[in-house]
Amino acid sequence: MRILVISGPNLNMLGIREPEIYGKSTYLDLVTYVTDCCTAVGCVCDTFQSNHEGAIVDRIQAAYGVVDGIVINPAAYTHTSVAILDALKAVAIPTVEVHLSDVDAREEFRHISYVSLYAEKVIKGKGFEGYKEAIDYLSDKLRQSVIE
Repeated sequence: MRILVISGPNLNMLGIREPEIYGKSTYLDLVTYVTDCCTAVGCVCDTFQSNHEGAIVDRIQAAYGVVDGIVINPAAYTHTSVAILDALKAVAIPTVEVHLSDVDAREEFRHISYVSLYAEKVIKGKGFEGYKEAIDYLSDKLRQSVIE
């Protein structure tokens, strides 16, 4: 099984950007963490980060027929991108949306998520642990679908 973990804009600045909200761990720390989580459940992990909406759409489209599940933190594009929503719907790959912070406890504009209109599950405010929860969820779901 192959899981794609997509990180949106400014997540490459983890550890620098607003550490009081996002913590002091870096994007490289996150990549190591999600890779280890995937390995622990027997999945191959692909990671991708971009600050550009079109690049994220392109990567989602390239995942068609290649990956079995997507974990996505669309970051600021969560609240603005119909294009990312449409790309996810087009490829029809099981998807979990993850946010490091509890976006519902932040500014009102962050309460809207276009991606959640497609995602099977949304995990907020659990930091890196939210990625583990997403990977475990997808791994269990994908294994169950193979059994059935």
